[in-house]
Amino acid sequence: MNFTNPNTDTIKDKKLFIFDMDGTIYLGGKPFSFAIEFIKNLRKNGKRVLFFTNNASHTTPFYLEKLTRLGFEPHISEIMTSGDVTYEFLTRYRSGKSVYMVATPELENEYREKGINVLTGDEERADIVVTSFDTTLTYKKLDNACRFVRNGAEYLSTHPDYNCPTETGFIPDSGAIAAFVTASTGRTPTYFGKPYKETIEMIGEATGFTNGEMCIFGDRLYTDIALGKRFGVCSVLVLSGETQPEDVDRAEPKDKPDFVFDSLDDVNNIMYK
Repeated sequence: MNFTNPNTDTIKDKKLFIFDMDGTIYLGGKPFSFAIEFIKNLRKNGKRVLFFTNNASHTTPFYLEKLTRLGFEPHISEIMTSGDVTYEFLTRYRSGKSVYMVATPELENEYREKGINVLTGDEERADIVVTSFDTTLTYKKLDNACRFVRNGAEYLSTHPDYNCPTETGFIPDSGAIAAFVTASTGRTPTYFGKPYKETIEMIGEATGFTNGEMCIFGDRLYTDIALGKRFGVCSVLVLSGETQPEDVDRAEPKDKPDFVFDSLDDVNNIMYK
């Protein structure tokens, strides 16, 4: 890989440390022990931590339980998902609109409980279609989504990730599902999650930090790192998930991360050892 890290003091000066989850601090159900140690060290030194995942197949209570079980000692206020960002958009700007979701029952139920008018799919029309990372995906769901979009529904997607890393390899994610709907209807969704402005705005509102006080760690160039590059947030790529060294070499200069490390273990060693 033809990449040289600049002065790492830039990272040390940040106040809010944002962590992607899958591929960055754990892989599937397996935590990276060095990530646990790094986050503990950050907290000991007065840094704030935020866990942000584009994976909207689960909701905040699920991630609270998972991160706790894996040893990260999170507070519920430290967890945010692309599903949260999409929900916030719907409540602020599309209040009262009917929504058809291609999503897990977990996400659907949360939206219903929070007051979103979630349709069953038997209706003739929908105001909005939201597709996400749906591990309960059926052809009927895809058919319904395409039908509603063709009939004029606004099309949204919680996040653009094409693949989700697991212990056994990659599985199709939200972006792959959206690609099906786009191929059938010719309509591209408005995406949320990383790397879109609604996400960085919500993070700023929730934490009170400016973009310049933040540092984001992730394993994807087109989501985690792109969020940083677009909005002036220090971006750190770790090679423990999706992105490979050759991907960094192929990236345009404007799309390259500020720093690249094999894993968070390297960052921990630089900052605290």
